[in-house]
Amino acid sequence: MNGNPAPPPREPQRTAESARELIELLEVLWERGRDMVSSTPVSASQLRVLYSLDRAEGISLRTLGELLGSAPPSVSRMCDRLEALGFVQRLPSPVSRRQLELHLTVPGKAYLRDLRAQREEALLAVIADMSPTSRKALLRGLTGFHEAVEGGGAAASSPARTPLKDVSSA
Repeated sequence: MNGNPAPPPREPQRTAESARELIELLEVLWERGRDMVSSTPVSASQLRVLYSLDRAEGISLRTLGELLGSAPPSVSRMCDRLEALGFVQRLPSPVSRRQLELHLTVPGKAYLRDLRAQREEALLAVIADMSPTSRKALLRGLTGFHEAVEGGGAAASSPARTPLKDVSSA
């Protein structure tokens, strides 16, 4: 009987490296999408605010800060900038006179809609060049990754996400 355990498999490490490379490529595609939507300068942090408000319309600054893991003064400044751009509006809470609710404005919603459309178009162009077998494998892998994130500790701190769509027909 051999007392030496088998060396750890390299597959998880290779998978993590591939995922990192994919994320870096997606960041490039995402930036292209942002550049095509508007000349309005929205930082990555401000975009996270817009996404959070899109998922949880009417939340307070405190709740937004908790979602983002940011200090209240930072969140307030980001909302100030987004309000100046016309993307966010602060309204009095119907529950408490001391609280304000954050809402996306019509231009804020339009910005996100256009951004998502541009990004989806870029993804579809890449996915269309993949074989049907590769698309199905990608969908299976992304679905498994999504389920692992939602089932793990990372999901507890993030708002609910919509399920992945079937890309096998793209």
